[in-house]
Amino acid sequence: MGLLGTTTAESYYSQSQSFTGDGSAKIFTLTQSSFPTLPSAETSFEVFINEILINPNNYDYGVSGSNQLRFTSTSVNTDVQAADGAPKTGLIVLVREIAETEQYGNYQYVDIEDIINNFIVSYVGEGKIINKVRKADVAFHAQRAIQEFSYDTFKSNKSQEIEVPPSLTMILPQDFVNHVKLSYKDDSGTERVIYPIRYTSNPTALLQDSNYKYLFDSSGNLQTSFNSNTWNDFKRPNQDLAEYQQQEKLSEVDINGMGGRYGLEPERGQSNGSYFIDYKRGNIYFSSNMFGKIITLKYISDGLGTDDEMVVHKFAEEAMYKYLAHAVLATKINVPEYIVNRFKKERFAATRNAKIRLSNLKSEELAQVMRGKSKQIKH
Repeated sequence: MGLLGTTTAESYYSQSQSFTGDGSAKIFTLTQSSFPTLPSAETSFEVFINEILINPNNYDYGVSGSNQLRFTSTSVNTDVQAADGAPKTGLIVLVREIAETEQYGNYQYVDIEDIINNFIVSYVGEGKIINKVRKADVAFHAQRAIQEFSYDTFKSNKSQEIEVPPSLTMILPQDFVNHVKLSYKDDSGTERVIYPIRYTSNPTALLQDSNYKYLFDSSGNLQTSFNSNTWNDFKRPNQDLAEYQQQEKLSEVDINGMGGRYGLEPERGQSNGSYFIDYKRGNIYFSSNMFGKIITLKYISDGLGTDDEMVVHKFAEEAMYKYLAHAVLATKINVPEYIVNRFKKERFAATRNAKIRLSNLKSEELAQVMRGKSKQIKH
């Protein structure tokens, strides 16, 4: 049976259905041809009227009839909806599916459940390399494999974009493991890299009395301040390099009392802005010149945050099977060591192949880089 199943080209490319409001119609019927899988609940799709996202409280699904979307009365979105909820005349109603498993380009991935089942069929049973294993054990090793591959094989970076608030802080994402880079958007949409700083931090500030003795709470624990004096002083306005020089009238030879223009540290010799990450508090702290700018955080997760994230690229599918085989055999008793070592080598080789494939190097891109390095080979 084909891997595409019953999904048609039309439903794959659409994944949405549109209607035109007439000012009175409140009920619209969704059809199978517009979606890979017809939505079964309101949480499976989003509704837009004239590109304005409609709150789910202003419509229901499947109440008035099977596969029927019905708008209800509303006191908001009056620019696009009448008082009884009907989309106004001539406005476009768009119903767009939001299911993670039906996003564009999903064919390149294999679901973790399919990985587990395929492994059990291929490697486990009478006369096979693994005679018996619990599915729960395979599932555990499969999740560990996704974690390890997410760090340095899949290169599946995630990102978040926010406007830097007056507090100059950004909360780390819920599924954050490590950051790749931070940048801000200039007026042309180009991402300008923001560099980390090493000369400040936000240490735990202990509270003291007038005699400089530590203060304790009723349980005998040290009392601390929410933010340290170090951070409060650093985030004051005009702390970036250029403004700091002008404010304090520092000489060109001595910048902030550290180093000089000769041998200037790169983190100080730029105006893009800077940041440091407090992993304990879960915050990113920005320099004052970043206030109001749109910044992008690119980071790595472990691939286990949600069920929909637990997928494996087809380039790494064989590496997953070799990882599972070695992990299962290495944890079983009475398995000859030469078999364990054999699958350890096969796992290493398959992982290396996956990294090469996922590096996605193209000959045209390599040629472009090389031509930019040497004028002699340009043509």
